[in-house]
Amino acid sequence: MSADARILAGSGQEGHYAKGSRKLTELGPGDASLLRKVNTKVTLRALRHEGAATLTRLGRITGLSRQTVEAVLDELAERGYVRELPPDEGVMGRPARRFAFRADAGYVVGMEIGGDGIVAALADLNGEVIAWRRAEVSGDATAHERLEAARRTSQACVDGAGVARRQVWAVAAGTPGIVDRTGRVSLAITLPGWTGVDLAGLAGRWLGGTALAANDANLAALAEHWRGSARHASDVVYVLTGHRTGAGILIGGRLHPGRTGAAGEIGTLRQVGWEDAARELVKESSAAEVFEAALNGDREAARRVDHYAERLAIGASALALAVDPELLVLGGGHSRAGDVLLEPLRRHLAELCVSAPEVVASTFGDEGVALGAVRLALDHVEREILGI
Repeated sequence: MSADARILAGSGQEGHYAKGSRKLTELGPGDASLLRKVNTKVTLRALRHEGAATLTRLGRITGLSRQTVEAVLDELAERGYVRELPPDEGVMGRPARRFAFRADAGYVVGMEIGGDGIVAALADLNGEVIAWRRAEVSGDATAHERLEAARRTSQACVDGAGVARRQVWAVAAGTPGIVDRTGRVSLAITLPGWTGVDLAGLAGRWLGGTALAANDANLAALAEHWRGSARHASDVVYVLTGHRTGAGILIGGRLHPGRTGAAGEIGTLRQVGWEDAARELVKESSAAEVFEAALNGDREAARRVDHYAERLAIGASALALAVDPELLVLGGGHSRAGDVLLEPLRRHLAELCVSAPEVVASTFGDEGVALGAVRLALDHVEREILGI
């Protein structure tokens, strides 16, 4: 066994970076290719975590020799994934070689294809969004019209940012309904003609790369756990409000889509009343106007908000009783109402739950689905392209 294999097999720190890899103590003489892949994986993962680091620092983190780290970084630089930074000025003696991950080596697009609009976000490989694009869509638009709006919006987002379409490594889209593991919408109640749409297959043609699709509430929950209100929680129920009401579930910090992708779709039960409550809230004026009036003391508006919160709490409490989450995140467009909606929701949940979870507003509001789609696309890139 090589020195680097022995170091990796015996070190504790690198175990985090090599998690899930085959044990290096089992490597044989013919496994040099596998060893190079493992070395590349742990080095790239460490560099992304550090942001920028010297050879010595990376060697210390990964347990690899300086020579091995240097060879890996030179190869990654040739592939365009890392770059060598200029030496620090004023340093005596030979300056240390410093490297940084190239977040601009590729990009991902995350999208929400919703009932009344399209939201697209272009992000680099660190997940930093560099461009947004939005477009309105009629609620009764045909599937073809909605898909065309999504195509135009995604392409305009990329083109407007000055990024070549070939640099987009993956696209992910979130949408209402039950989405299976292949990215096909197996059931959609709120969007006309949406059941059966191969969303992942179609989205892959828009920018010429790999495409994925998932339920919108699930992706919004993923976004909150990644960088939002639920980043420190493991078991979470996310309730998406706005044009439609849906829910996503995190168990142990991971999405729980269920056997067919239908987990959390409690709103499909008419007895829960989510659809009726959403319609009643905006029967005479917009949701924003109702929330504003309730905030200003209008009793009728406050009554309508309370009724809406009560119906939300019935479905949310059923999920909370099943999962017993630490946190319930209220997201989507209506989450911007703040305490005028959160307070009655908390009150009704406390009445219905054995032990009500903490209730907080989403960090991202109506951008959560697109950001969750960014995270889904990044997961694919990291696993399938970067190999980390």
